[in-house]
Amino acid sequence: MTLRLNFLLALLLLLAALFALMTGPDGVSPRLITDWLNGSDSAASIIIADIRLPRVLAAAVVGASLGLCGAALQALTRNPLAEPGILGVSAAATLGATATLYFGLANLSPWILPLGAIAAAALVTALLAAVAVRTQGMASLILTGVGLSSLAGALMALILNFAPNPFSLSDLVNWTLGSVANRSLSDLAISAPLILLGSLLLLSQRANLSLLSIGEAAATAHGLDGRKTRLFVIAGTGIATGAAVALAGAVGFVGIVAPHLVRPWTGHDPGRALLPSAWLGALLLVLADLLVRLLPTDNELRLGVVAALAGAPIFMAIVLRRGRPGHV
Repeated sequence: MTLRLNFLLALLLLLAALFALMTGPDGVSPRLITDWLNGSDSAASIIIADIRLPRVLAAAVVGASLGLCGAALQALTRNPLAEPGILGVSAAATLGATATLYFGLANLSPWILPLGAIAAAALVTALLAAVAVRTQGMASLILTGVGLSSLAGALMALILNFAPNPFSLSDLVNWTLGSVANRSLSDLAISAPLILLGSLLLLSQRANLSLLSIGEAAATAHGLDGRKTRLFVIAGTGIATGAAVALAGAVGFVGIVAPHLVRPWTGHDPGRALLPSAWLGALLLVLADLLVRLLPTDNELRLGVVAALAGAPIFMAIVLRRGRPGHV
């Protein structure tokens, strides 16, 4: 069942990506792709290779990262409302990116901004890893994450408050709203390897996360090393989420929605839900970015805004459903 689900979601992602490459404000044009592939039209090459392809790839990579991280954190905490922002990594990465803008460092090199986001995420990940090694349960870890997220949010507000001019404030706010517009293959080359590294760390813990579904005490009795599992999941989440924020800014709700939607199709097995959550997260963000491009607005909506508008009602539905008798 899981194999068929992975195949179906991967196929839908491929079709959505092809449709996004062919589609623009003037409608659907399959000829663009053929002209690009055979090199017969330089305009088609610019539109596909330089504009749409990096954007579609960035949306897919970021969506897959957030979906996978959300599934792993929900399995680790045994809470279907957990998502990458729960440990403060997303907020720290966003703070690192906006700090490079505020202090003018981003003007020195195109590498500075993503490296700032990744460095901030790495710092928070290291702190969380230290807590994970020293603590026995999840409560201290989650509370530490909430505290770090609050601190990052406060520092972010401080930066926005002291923005030197309206133009700087606009740049800072736009980064916090999330977008894959104007991304290049060079931007992907910086973030994608780190996202892959974090994803591999998470996927290596599939069996342990499945075992955790019976409870940490019972899983430990079956030979689970809880500290090692927490360390791997936190490190993988920190690396992948930090790199995703470095590429697209802050994008929420994908990490909650994707795992919730695939869970019934994986037998509610947390380990088996990891890869389908990644495929679905990628699919959702590719479609959301396509919607962003096609909406007839004077100013293009930000991807994080569209993701929140679509994800918030689903999140509320999850919360209300869990509040009913018979749901845990």
